[in-house]
Amino acid sequence: MAERADAVRNRAAVLSAAEALFQREDLDHVSLARIAEAAGVGKATVVRRFGDLLGLVGALIAPRVTALQDRVRSGEPPLGPGGDPVVRLHVYLDALFDFVLENRRLIRALEQYGPYAYYANPASQFWIDELADRIHAARPTVDAGYLAHAVFTALRADVVDYLREHRHMDTDRIRAGVHALADPPDPTPGPPLPGRS
Repeated sequence: MAERADAVRNRAAVLSAAEALFQREDLDHVSLARIAEAAGVGKATVVRRFGDLLGLVGALIAPRVTALQDRVRSGEPPLGPGGDPVVRLHVYLDALFDFVLENRRLIRALEQYGPYAYYANPASQFWIDELADRIHAARPTVDAGYLAHAVFTALRADVVDYLREHRHMDTDRIRAGVHALADPPDPTPGPPLPGRS
């Protein structure tokens, strides 16, 4: 059965209001009541449609997640199936990193609501499983399952924002670090650490 026109309008208004609030407000100040007010609907309408803030964030980010997942599952190689395993790993890391940069406010909201929300949601499980597969294909001797979780943690939006805002690292440096975690270069001798021979 088709959705009523007013329900469609309300859903669009709520999503638009939520997107605007998440982009410009401190996450601690975004609430269902504020979103409802900005959308011109009652809070009960928002709760009925989305359940809670986590559900609302999920609805906002879902189309973007689906678009990237479609490219990974069936797009052109090397992001899609096929191609050199090492190249496929690095292209995938770039896609994930760019996704985090473009959606970091929503991802930070997801990270904030509920224990393990960042890791336990279906989208994150997809990213982690795909990352583990690509790490294993590129580096068959490493513990790809562990490394995928470690790299995914380095891709947390709060980690990226902290490094940019408080450690003054530019995005190129952070991106290079993520690549090095997933596929470190062969070790080369460096200068000895002070106090060590």
